[in-house]
Amino acid sequence: MNRQFAVIGLAAVGFAVVTAVFVLRTDGPDLEEPSAAVERPVVEPSSPPAAAAPEPVAPTPRPAPAAPVAEAPVAVAAPPVTEAPPRGGLLRIESDVAGAQVFIDRRFIGAAPAIAEDVTPGRHELNVSAEGYDNAVLSIDVEPGERTIRIRFREVRLDAAIDVVHKHRFGSCTGRLIATPQRFRYETDNRNDGFTTSLLELESFEVDYLDTNLRVRLDGGRTLNFTDPDGDADRLFVFHRDVENARERLSRGDPPAPD
Repeated sequence: MNRQFAVIGLAAVGFAVVTAVFVLRTDGPDLEEPSAAVERPVVEPSSPPAAAAPEPVAPTPRPAPAAPVAEAPVAVAAPPVTEAPPRGGLLRIESDVAGAQVFIDRRFIGAAPAIAEDVTPGRHELNVSAEGYDNAVLSIDVEPGERTIRIRFREVRLDAAIDVVHKHRFGSCTGRLIATPQRFRYETDNRNDGFTTSLLELESFEVDYLDTNLRVRLDGGRTLNFTDPDGDADRLFVFHRDVENARERLSRGDPPAPD
């Protein structure tokens, strides 16, 4: 029995020692054991605190959209209309004298009858010449399309007039000599001196340049002498030349131009 008590006593003492060691390890500072690996706890980052919900803000009222302003239409200038150039004219030039030479603006066209094609519309100068006749010079207005121009060289044209002094045997009177292809007349206030006749009925028609005198002998023998009021023999000469030329042409059969 004493042996049992001894074993129990030893067990009690061992328990006390173990308890004391346990108390010392628990209450004292932690001592690292060099042989033992220390596991450190893994610290996970803490989530940031949840943000506080924003307080509701009343929406700012937006201004109502302005009504669209109708823009004035922009006038767009129409492109200029380019007109086609006017079509040229076509001229047919005829003559009562065959082979008359035709010129337009001094450019030779040909012998009549001649055709000038594509003549620019507008004013042009036509010149036609025939041997033995005065040149025919005309200003013509050309338009698109065809036109025939007849030159009558053989028609006698005359429109001449001159102021004169009729020399009487005693005294004188003044008047005017007028000549056309159809007639030759003297107009004066002296009724006894006035007369009218045809060019071909003049028996003589002469000019004296030195004496400044125009002598006219009518059919039937009556003779009249005229002079220039200013003594200008040149005017008498020109009048005599034009009348005598018409008389010559009429005498060879050229027809007088109509009045």
